[in-house]
Amino acid sequence: MAIDRYAEKQEVPVDPETGKPYLNTVAALAIAPNGVGAELSDYVSQAIEVIRESGLPNETNAMFTNMEGDLDDVVRVAVAAAKKLAEQGYRTGVTLKLDIRPGFEGQLKEKPALVNKILSEQTEQPQA
Repeated sequence: MAIDRYAEKQEVPVDPETGKPYLNTVAALAIAPNGVGAELSDYVSQAIEVIRESGLPNETNAMFTNMEGDLDDVVRVAVAAAKKLAEQGYRTGVTLKLDIRPGFEGQLKEKPALVNKILSEQTEQPQA
């Protein structure tokens, strides 16, 4: 199956083991409790631990933890990470952004690489 990054629609791959569509998803997830003070890192790290233990590819930056996998797995992990704080009694805020793109994988690495390539090519072009 050929993937065309610029096509608006892709063929949806099917997982050979389950027979269900594989809906690759990149997620940006932020989870934090409310009313616990100015520094949230001790709490946020508990949610991030759930994500890291999930086995899904992930990376954490200053604002979000990004992860990638099948839509069902990504949502399951997001719920489990939120529950890590909510089940302790904290009012918990969740910000979740999903990019569901069937047919693609490895986008946590490929998306930044593509942007860097485009920027590099732009700086190499002589200015008129």
